Amino acid sequence: MSGPLEPGEVHRRPEYTAARLRRALAEDSRTAELGIQVDVRGEHVYLSGTVSSQPCKEHLVAVLHEREPQLRLHNDVRVVEATEPDDTEVLS
Repeated sequence: MSGPLEPGEVHRRPEYTAARLRRALAEDSRTAELGIQVDVRGEHVYLSGTVSSQPCKEHLVAVLHEREPQLRLHNDVRVVEATEPDDTEVLS
């Protein structure tokens, strides 16, 4: 992967920046997320999608901040925890 962006590169190629950040989320062992949407607008990065826990959501921020610290991150990812059902499902 390439290093941090040059000044002004975010403004010229937001689609490349978004792809690079999606790849970072997919390849980092802390996140390994493929279903997170990344939208770059100027110096702002907007994340959306769902993860299974609050620590997963926090790891997204850590990975992207390490990768591109100059960008402003807006994390709109929802946490949907998968838990066991309270009751037994009865099929008729």
